[in-house]
Amino acid sequence: MLLIDGHLDLAMNALNWDRDLELDVHEIRRREAGMPAKGRARGTTTLPELRKAKVAVCMATVIDRTARPGSPAEGSACQAISYAKAQGQLAYYRLLQRQGEARLITDWPALAAHWDAWATGGAADPLGFILTMEGADPIVSPDQVADWWDDGLRVVGPSHYGISAYAYGTGTEGGLTPLGAPLLRAMEEVGMILDVTHLAEQAFWEALDTFGGTVLASHNNCRTLVPGDRQFSDDQLRALFARDAVIGVALDAWMLKPGWIKGETTPEGLTLDAVADHIDHICQLAGNATHVAIGSDLDGGYGTEQTPSDLDTIADLQRIIAILRARGYAETDVEAIAHGNWLRLFERAWA
Repeated sequence: MLLIDGHLDLAMNALNWDRDLELDVHEIRRREAGMPAKGRARGTTTLPELRKAKVAVCMATVIDRTARPGSPAEGSACQAISYAKAQGQLAYYRLLQRQGEARLITDWPALAAHWDAWATGGAADPLGFILTMEGADPIVSPDQVADWWDDGLRVVGPSHYGISAYAYGTGTEGGLTPLGAPLLRAMEEVGMILDVTHLAEQAFWEALDTFGGTVLASHNNCRTLVPGDRQFSDDQLRALFARDAVIGVALDAWMLKPGWIKGETTPEGLTLDAVADHIDHICQLAGNATHVAIGSDLDGGYGTEQTPSDLDTIADLQRIIAILRARGYAETDVEAIAHGNWLRLFERAWA
């Protein structure tokens, strides 16, 4: 079944991790053998592997945090540097497009045509990338939103880990900064979509109150199943249902298994059934299957040491489809989770 993945840090892997994503994933593992850093020789995602996974479209990120006093997260020295690094990641995607490997999608007619091409022609077509920004520090000021829109940026998450110029994020407590509301107003004016993933809880509620446009959560799981501020409470999920949002469930193990300690816990006993559990929780809470999808976040700074044990590469996302079928999900609901909900959201946002 064709899939849409709501969150992949492809350019980060290419530029920051020096991975040639046009290679076979096992070749990259071979080249990284012996590297001690977390995630090395354990990557899951390359362009050929995306084709095997039947991921016809993904939300592909540009990302670079800016360090600031009081923030627990590391980052670049200033936003100008974050901007330049993110522009370099965009240049990578543009080169892939010129090479025929990717297609940068910025509107509904292009997405519909791309989807039809994959549905009829298969994986010989370019991979579809919708440009997203994880943490808005590369937007140097709200006045720059229009420039980024012209560059093809369509989805923005105001913060990542720590504190951005615009909002408090994962691992912190706080709301929007003084620049947060102006950023959201500028985004709404041009038609950008708000990604509420990684927002601290106060910032989450303030963002929903401030922003009147389309909302999504590219890669977020359920706090009822795994405690912690990185996951959404049921009240947050209900607020997103009320906005007709879609939540992409992530495969990062610490978001799937309670008590996971990064760098210590191992994946034994954790399987892709846990991903299906989060999907099912959202469906049961909503009373339907129209608000959940996949936002894998594979190779988002980690590898198979921090994913379910029965996942080798991103191609194993297809196993989730099989699990949902085995649990008795109707085929129309399986299709909605695999791709239909993301398509519906972008059609509504862009049509």
